[in-house]
Amino acid sequence: MSPTATVLLSLVAWTLLHVMALGVFRSYMVMTAGRAANSFAATGDDLEGFGKRLTRVHANCYEFLPIVGIVLLYAIATGQTAMTDGLAYVFLGARIAQSITHIISTSTTFVLIRFAFFAVQLAILVIWLLKMFHLV
Repeated sequence: MSPTATVLLSLVAWTLLHVMALGVFRSYMVMTAGRAANSFAATGDDLEGFGKRLTRVHANCYEFLPIVGIVLLYAIATGQTAMTDGLAYVFLGARIAQSITHIISTSTTFVLIRFAFFAVQLAILVIWLLKMFHLV
């Protein structure tokens, strides 16, 4: 399997991991804190601390997955994984680091660090697109 395909599946697995973590967290809140199962806001605004951060990390994963997923699928479908393979693991590392940083804290320092990891992902996507459009 190419690095591009591995990263695509890893991004799906990373998103699924957060879906499951959120399910476990919410189940815990229902069983121990008396929360109604249907009372959780999709945005996480009704939670504090870890719960809110986990909800936002989950949303960040599923919001960005279609964008990067389409680019990686295009590379695979058109036999152009040579354009994405070189930075694929860097992209995955930046995505995982962004999520972990977000789960740890939303202090100003951590938000700036998290944005740096996001900026790396954006830069890699731009590079991939430029290559695919044969502009570099």
